[in-house]
This record gives sequence, C-alpha cells and structure tokens, in this order.
Amino acid sequence: MQNLFFSEYAEGSSNNKYLEIYNPSSETVDLSAYAFPSTSNAPEVPGEYEYWNTFDEGAQITPNGLYIIAHPSSDQYILDFADMTHSYLSNGDDGYALAYGTEEDYILIDMIGDFNADPGSGWDVAGVPNGTKDHTLIRKCSVVEGNLDWTLSAGTTTDDSEWIVLDQNDWTNLGAHLTPCPDNIFGCTDETALNYDSLANTDDGSCI
Repeated sequence: MQNLFFSEYAEGSSNNKYLEIYNPSSETVDLSAYAFPSTSNAPEVPGEYEYWNTFDEGAQITPNGLYIIAHPSSDQYILDFADMTHSYLSNGDDGYALAYGTEEDYILIDMIGDFNADPGSGWDVAGVPNGTKDHTLIRKCSVVEGNLDWTLSAGTTTDDSEWIVLDQNDWTNLGAHLTPCPDNIFGCTDETALNYDSLANTDDGSCI
C-alpha cells in the first residue's frame, strides 16, 4: 500500500466537480487495489460507506503524479485533465474516502468529509461555513499523508486546517500539486522593484 491522498476537491456550479489524488511515492501505483468509497447524505449505518467506487481498469498513478476523477458533465477545462469520469460526485454533503483493499476487507487512508451523518449543506473547512459546497479545496503543501480524522483535517481556521479554501469554480491549480513545501528563499519579491529577485519566494522587506 502506498501513501496516496486527496490533493484537491471541487464542488462547483452545475456539475463542475472533481477529486484529485496525489501519489507522493517513487513508485507507479496500480489502482486496481484501491477504491474511493462514499456516502450520499446520511449513511444508513453511521461510520460505514454506502458505495464502493472502483477505478477504471488499468488505472495507475505515476511517481509524484496525479489521478483526477471528474463528473462527466464538467466543464471541458476539467475534462481535459480527467483520467476517468464518475457521475455521482459530491454536492457538498457526501463523504469520500480513499481505501486500499477489497469491498469486504479494506483500510481507509484518507477522507474528505466523513461517513457519520448528514452535515447539512456541507462541512465547514478552515473556518469557512459549508466549505465543501460551492468551493474548491487544495491540500496544503505541508501535508504529506492522508488523514482519517476529518475534523482535524478540516480544522477551524486557515492556520490549523490542512486545506486552502478557494472560491467556487476556481480550478487554477487542477493538474498540479506541490509537496513538500519549498525552502524559504528570502529576497525582494516585488517585480516592480529595482532589486527584484526572481528566485525569492519569501519577501524580506528589502525592495527598493
């Protein structure tokens, strides 16, 4: 089993929905041994999935690569990145997990939402009410593995959450994921300054 995790999630207007999965390992991962089980609103048995969703035959993720599951009626921009389509992605209140194993014998390795109860319109994320509805979520570069504690993963502020909450239909990061975080390179990051440093990623207040 490899350490796969959700790197991005979108619940946009209409059917503009997707899940992005990241493979941080140095090995190509055969997804026939994995699944993305889900619930729809409130599960019949709290804590258990309702639907065992499998990947397309032959699906795999390359080292440090991504696998994107999109709604088949998504915007063409999203579909151009998609590795497979799935018609029953979340409306904001449906829990999704990554699992390794079979329908009868499996291990969960990551979650978006949970399998416990209907949260209403969606789950709060980073202090944003209903963050899983009408938003795009990006996993922070500091996150290097999945988290089965959705409450901890979602957090209550921008600082303690594992996610960055973007506006609805913001797909600018789709198809790319950065982890671990790059080292700080201090310098002037203002492109209009005389001493702009194109290699700097952290401004040190030296701009002239």
